Amino acid sequence: MDNYEHLLSVQNLHTSFFTDNGQVKAVNGVSFNLDSGKVLGIVGESGSGKSVTAYSVMQILADTGKIIDGSVFFKGEDITKWSEKQMRSFRGKCVSIIFQDPMTSLNPVFTVGNQLMEAIKLHTGKKHGEAKARALEMLQLVGINEPEKRLNQYPYELSGGMRQRVMIAMALACEPDILIADEPTTALDVTIQAQILELMQDLQKKMGMAIIMVTHDLGVIAEMCDEIIVMYGGRVCERGTADEIFYNPKHEYTKGLLRSIPETGRMKQRLVPIGGTPINMLNMPKGCAFCPRCDAAMKICLEEQPEEFFINDEHYAACWCNVRDAIMEKEAEK
Repeated sequence: MDNYEHLLSVQNLHTSFFTDNGQVKAVNGVSFNLDSGKVLGIVGESGSGKSVTAYSVMQILADTGKIIDGSVFFKGEDITKWSEKQMRSFRGKCVSIIFQDPMTSLNPVFTVGNQLMEAIKLHTGKKHGEAKARALEMLQLVGINEPEKRLNQYPYELSGGMRQRVMIAMALACEPDILIADEPTTALDVTIQAQILELMQDLQKKMGMAIIMVTHDLGVIAEMCDEIIVMYGGRVCERGTADEIFYNPKHEYTKGLLRSIPETGRMKQRLVPIGGTPINMLNMPKGCAFCPRCDAAMKICLEEQPEEFFINDEHYAACWCNVRDAIMEKEAEK
């Protein structure tokens, strides 16, 4: 189907995990669009639902997890209705993922070359010689030195940064339309983080793919993303361009995240952490999920979930404070 509006369109996605203690609504009504060549950042603390959103797109949830409502359209087709056979072809060929820790993603008993070539042969049908040539090409593309030697090495023989480059090579070997990067730099030191992010930006420009960057670190995506979604408690609390989110935050949770980031020139000022503890997903509040930790909470925040409030064409926030401020502005104009 070629007459699609967006490369990927997630609409009202609900994903739950069914445990002995009850139903965990990990993703609760998430919607977003992604176009070719664009970079989307999904930000939130641990347990916010950002990784589960990504895994729901690829349908690689744990056995207890299930998409219970909503749609995921890829090039106009709802892939939540696809068979497992169709999804196996979709994964790797159309959408690939880089996980947080490459050591747990790479098989320790197989060489790097073996694992790269297996992925290439599975999704492209290339023969052994062609797959090996493609594996070498990908290792060179991601900046690994002595690629012929690396093909015969095992993952434990490589550094953390080099293993992550191997994972990127494997993810991009079949030239997917979308790359999902789930906390791709968390396990790496700062200098290697910068190298990996720069590499991803370069490859994105060369290959024209779209990227979904999943992270808890706003600093990682400050200059990389075209659009940012901020999640909390399985819901989208704010969305907008990178400039809007960083310079004009409108949700109290987003403001709290930004206050907890050290800034150059303000090193003597104390960071302001977000008070309270992460929400219990088994016992979600009736109203705004962030309400129990919000200093600006009002009575309505306890009772009703806020709808997305229009800030401007590039910015929306689901926070009752914006509704209050808009009402106060209108009253002041009278």
